[in-house]
Amino acid sequence: MIGIATVLAALGGGLLYAGTLTILAAVSVYGRTPSRRRNARATLALLVRSQGRSGSDDEPS
Repeated sequence: MIGIATVLAALGGGLLYAGTLTILAAVSVYGRTPSRRRNARATLALLVRSQGRSGSDDEPS
């Protein structure tokens, strides 16, 4: 049986990840300088790409 602490930790991690993506998406659109927007888009792309790979069981580790 999964403990309450495990569930809360998983929810907290998910919320932290979602919050990070939201902030990066906002910076990539509303950043003051083009370089800041470009950096935010690059970081956002890396996070989204790595999240997609971590859920796949097809690739060897």
